[in-house]
Amino acid sequence: MELIGATWRKATRSAQSDCVEVADNLPGVVGVRDSKDPAGPVLTFTPDAWRAFITHASEGRASR
Repeated sequence: MELIGATWRKATRSAQSDCVEVADNLPGVVGVRDSKDPAGPVLTFTPDAWRAFITHASEGRASR
């Protein structure tokens, strides 16, 4: 899937290191890609699935 008009951003905690980038500015889809390979493959999620992942990840981090 080509994400025309996607605005990619990295997590603020990543600073200058390589990590994943997320594009969540398009209707109905959230894209995730490797910042080292911006022309490479993109994983796509529905906004609901992405929110569920972020919620789960945040809860896991809080319990450490």
